[in-house]
Amino acid sequence: MAEPTTIKGGKVKVLLGNDASPIVYAAPCGFSQRTVTLNKGLEEVNIPDCDDPDAVNWLGRDAVSLSMTIAGEGVLAAESVETWLDAFDDVESVPVKVEWLFPAKTITWTGRMHVENFEAGAQDGRRVTGNVTMQSDGKMTRVVTPVP
Repeated sequence: MAEPTTIKGGKVKVLLGNDASPIVYAAPCGFSQRTVTLNKGLEEVNIPDCDDPDAVNWLGRDAVSLSMTIAGEGVLAAESVETWLDAFDDVESVPVKVEWLFPAKTITWTGRMHVENFEAGAQDGRRVTGNVTMQSDGKMTRVVTPVP
């Protein structure tokens, strides 16, 4: 049996871009956990049985939209807190790059996302945590690049 090729959590990167041309991306400090969720919006339609109109219909599903959600959590780092707050305050979506770094290939999505939620959690005697949720704004373009 062949074992799967896996990666560790640090090989999943969420990078925010700046306003430069070309865009310069950097991973804000502090994330210790990242979740990338790919969503497909579906619309349901009843599919009738033309030979037996009284039969119970099966549901057909049509894809109507795609989106990406990113959730991240970790410590609230002084080095990145203003980056997150600026992205949250911005009425426009911000450039984002998501990378999955496998040994033989890198899968990258680039596009724009809104910072939907920014949460700071404080408990006496413990480090302050930061939680961020982002939603795609338009197409997130996926590219697979082999590692030489």
